[in-house]
Amino acid sequence: MSNLVKTIKHELAEMVPPTIYFFVILHIVAIIRVLMNRGTGIPPATTMSIAVAALILGKAVLLANAFPFINRFPAKPLIWNVCWKTALYFLVASLIHYLEHLSDYWKETPGFAAANEKLLSEIVWPHFWAIQILLAVLIFMYCVASELARVIGRDKLKKMFFGPLSPNPMAT
Repeated sequence: MSNLVKTIKHELAEMVPPTIYFFVILHIVAIIRVLMNRGTGIPPATTMSIAVAALILGKAVLLANAFPFINRFPAKPLIWNVCWKTALYFLVASLIHYLEHLSDYWKETPGFAAANEKLLSEIVWPHFWAIQILLAVLIFMYCVASELARVIGRDKLKKMFFGPLSPNPMAT
């Protein structure tokens, strides 16, 4: 197998876990948004748009992990890297969330500035911040899991989490 094929295969394998995670959490966020926006006339996100966003976020995590500054505190307790990565990923997610809202208004207005002004005047800020809080918690959970996987090792973490089951169910 050529190096290019090996590299592509490795990159895709690395992208699968965050993409699946973000696909699931973005559906949770979409369901919460539908419940919060019921009766407002705001259209819900489609599974296809969520899948595209999950692929973008999965690739963004993969690209971010390639930068040396992402693992900024390797010698410190895990919480340092978890908080650092959560902050970086949250900033990106916040930007994407804001741009998602902005794109809806940009379709109705003549330009970027007008769309931004209309968005700032019409957005339901409590809903926006509720989603942001949810995203922060879910991103934090992802960062905890990924840092544990980095330190312990993916295979060992899988065994710890999913099994193997002990032959004696009463053994601890």
